[in-house]
Amino acid sequence: MEQYEPDPLSPARLAAVRRSLRNGRASLSRRSLLRASTGGALALGGLGTLSACGIPAAKNTAGVSSEDHSAKEKRINFSNWTEYMDVDDSEKRHPTLDTFAERTGIKVKYTEDINDNVEFFGKLKPQLAAGQDTGRDLICVTDWLAARLIRFGWVQKLDASNLPHAYANLSQQFRTPDWDPGRAYSYPWTGIPTVIAYNKKALDGVEVTSLSDMLDNPKLKGRIAFLSEMRDSIGMTLLDLGKDPAKFTDDDFDAAIARLQKAVDKGQIRRFTGNDYTSDLTKGDLAACVAWAGDVVQLKADSPDIDFVIPDSGYMISSDNLLVPNKARHKSNAERLIDYYYEPRPAAQLAAYINYVCPVDGVKAELAKIDRSAADNPLIIPDAAMAGASHAFRSLSAKEETAYEEKFAKLTGA
Repeated sequence: MEQYEPDPLSPARLAAVRRSLRNGRASLSRRSLLRASTGGALALGGLGTLSACGIPAAKNTAGVSSEDHSAKEKRINFSNWTEYMDVDDSEKRHPTLDTFAERTGIKVKYTEDINDNVEFFGKLKPQLAAGQDTGRDLICVTDWLAARLIRFGWVQKLDASNLPHAYANLSQQFRTPDWDPGRAYSYPWTGIPTVIAYNKKALDGVEVTSLSDMLDNPKLKGRIAFLSEMRDSIGMTLLDLGKDPAKFTDDDFDAAIARLQKAVDKGQIRRFTGNDYTSDLTKGDLAACVAWAGDVVQLKADSPDIDFVIPDSGYMISSDNLLVPNKARHKSNAERLIDYYYEPRPAAQLAAYINYVCPVDGVKAELAKIDRSAADNPLIIPDAAMAGASHAFRSLSAKEETAYEEKFAKLTGA
């Protein structure tokens, strides 16, 4: 396991955090601008906790667990993102969690206390580095942070005997991430595709089927946008250049930066955005943009002018993932909850609400009983061709992440 050492954030990584807090996926609920206004802004002063000198030195915590109290203590403490769980009409109860509790007798304390991966890591880091209980049995974080926690040895290896549905029903698309081959430590909560969205009326007959169409057509000058998340925008550009985001080199990254810089310099790219592209796209101020599929699903439902395209070169996908931190008191209970969400019925109920890619095979028939349009939507239930066109951004070392974020920050003006 990689030894953790507290290190200060570079200016570029701080800029990346600020982008995420200001206008990335973290800035709004996972149901996006269409369901929720921006949440309370996180104080950037809190970023100091990420490199605070008072954090205890990391112990050799790989594989550390406390005695599992699951048999006697029928409960789970589950931390998740806001608006990332199904709710009833009162918006006070979570039907799938209630069903789990009724079936198993295990009470779930469900807390929506994740607003941003970096900020959440700052909450957990002191306890994890010291080999202490975080007070959480199950957490949900994005793949790059999941990779970091696994590298540091701060999460527990899952017991496959408690995960029969998860093992059998996990979609092939998510089975072998380079940071957790075979899913020994994690299971995806949902997949997050990055696609090209467009406003048919604003395009006015201009064809957009690739990033090159967006970047090179002078008729679209000043009317396209890319995302402020580095992995999404650079990943899509690498694909357009014929490079594999899972295997790219420094030279490949620099070529992608240069491709986008050229478009910035000539005014082709209007701006780099977070979820706020949704408003500009709906109004027609943007003709096309790189977008998150969960937003596109909702935009299409409200506007006949909005649609999306998957380039022939493919699209990027990331995932949010369930992990059990070291020293969690209720590991077996947490594993039972993970496994429950890999049963088709609760998986379908969840997918119908959050509108991102469901990582569970065999869900389509169940989802059709709830929402036929969702079941037929390849952005929620990908067919084989859609799944096969997805690409993941490879894991980065700390050195690479710093260097790449510096270059991306310069590109975006962050």
